[in-house]
Amino acid sequence: MVSRRAVRVVFAALLVVSIAGLAYGAATAPTTASAGDVPRPEPRDGHTVVTESAKFGTIVAWRPNGSLLYYDDTHTKYFDVDPVANESLTVEYAATDTIHTSGPTCESPPCTRNVIERVNLSTGETREIYARYDDSELAAEWHDHVRVDDERILIADIVDDQVFLVNTTTDLVEWRWDAQSDFPVEGGGAYPEDWAHINDVSLLDDGRVVVSLRNQDQVVFIDRETGLVENWTLGSDGDHDTLYEQHNPDYIPPERGGPALLVADSENGRIVEYQRVDPESGEATTAAEGVWERTWQWRDARLQWPRDADRLPNGNTLIADTHGKRVLEVNQRGEVVWSVPVSHPYDAERLETGSESAGGESAARLGLESRTAERADGGGFDPLDPLSDLVTFVVPSRVVNGVIFVSPVWMGRPEFAAALLGIGATLAWIGAEVRWRLPALGVRWPVYRGK
Repeated sequence: MVSRRAVRVVFAALLVVSIAGLAYGAATAPTTASAGDVPRPEPRDGHTVVTESAKFGTIVAWRPNGSLLYYDDTHTKYFDVDPVANESLTVEYAATDTIHTSGPTCESPPCTRNVIERVNLSTGETREIYARYDDSELAAEWHDHVRVDDERILIADIVDDQVFLVNTTTDLVEWRWDAQSDFPVEGGGAYPEDWAHINDVSLLDDGRVVVSLRNQDQVVFIDRETGLVENWTLGSDGDHDTLYEQHNPDYIPPERGGPALLVADSENGRIVEYQRVDPESGEATTAAEGVWERTWQWRDARLQWPRDADRLPNGNTLIADTHGKRVLEVNQRGEVVWSVPVSHPYDAERLETGSESAGGESAARLGLESRTAERADGGGFDPLDPLSDLVTFVVPSRVVNGVIFVSPVWMGRPEFAAALLGIGATLAWIGAEVRWRLPALGVRWPVYRGK
C-alpha cells in the first residue's frame, strides 16, 4: 500500500515540474516588444520581412547579414506584406488599428480602422494607400490585399465576407464578390459574427481571383464575370483531412510545374501542397474534370498553427510558424536550414524572390519528399517534449491554439502542456486529500436475506 506521504511527494514533484516549465518558457521566449529586443538571425541571401498580428503588432525587416533594417509597431496588428515591383526595399502591407475610445470614428467602442500602407524600408517613408473604419473589433480586419495596377487593389474583407476591387484614386469599388452568393450561411463559422473569415486573396495572370475561406476550409477560384469556377475548389466544409482553417494559399501555375496550391494548413499543423491532376492519368491538368491531389506535406514536432508558406526560387520553403514562435526556411530535403525566433509571426517574405511564391516551382516538379519529423531540427532535448506530444494527440488543435492565442506571449505548446500538468496534479491532489478525510464508505446489495 502506497503511503499518503509518498503520494503527496509525487504531487508536489509534478507541481514543481509544472512551475519550472512555465518559468523556463517565460524566461526564454522570444520577444519583439521593441526594436532592441528583436533577435538577430543567421545571415541569409536577401532581405526578410515578417509581420505580427497579435501579442506585439509589428513589421520587422532584416538585412541579408542578419542586422535589423526596419522595425515599426505603430499599428495594433500587421497582416499580409508584399514587395512593391520595381521599387527598391519597398513593401505594401495590410494593418489594423483597434479604437478603444468613443469619438467621430467610433460611436460604440471597440471599433477598427483597416489600412493599406506602403513603406520604404531603408528610409522609413510611409504612405497611406487606402483605409476604412468598421464598427466592430471582432473579425473586422483586412488580412490580405493584392496590387492590381497603379490605382487599384484587391482586398480580402473579413467583416463583410467579401473580396472587393477598389480604385484608390477615386475610392470607388469597381468589383466585388460576396461569399453569400455561392455559400450558405448555415456552414462555416457563426453568422454574422465570423462566418467566412476570408483571409487571403490572389489575382492570377488569367484574371481569376483565388480566395481563402478559412471557416469553410476551402480555397476557391472566382471568375470576375461569372462567379465561382465550378470544380476548381480545394477542400470542403468540415473536410479536415484536406484543409482545416487554412491561411495564405499560393497558386503555382503550369509553367512552374502546376497547377498547384501551396497552403499553410493551420489547424492541422502542417504545410501542404496540392497538384491538380487528371483523375485517370495522374498528369497535371487545367481541365475542368481535374482533381486536387496532395503531393507534399511538411511538419516537424514544433510546428504549431503555421499561417504562411512561400516556395522560393531555390526550391526551399519559407514558413511563418505562428505558435511555434519562429520563421523558418526548409530545403528540398525538408531540413530546417535557417530560422529566427519571432513572438507571433503572421506573414514572411524574402524580398528579392518576388511576392509570395512568385518565383517558386511546384513540389511535383522539384521532386520534394514529404516529411513529418519526430523532433524539430536543432531543437535539442526538452523535458516537456513527451508531455507536449501527448497534448498534441489528446487535446484538439483548436483548443490548444485558442488557449495559446489568448495567453501571455511566452505561452507555447510546451508551456500549455506544463500548465495542464500543474492543473491536473493540483486537482488530483485536492481530490486525494478530500477522499482521505471522508469516512469510509461501503456498498451493499439492496436486497439480502436476514439471519
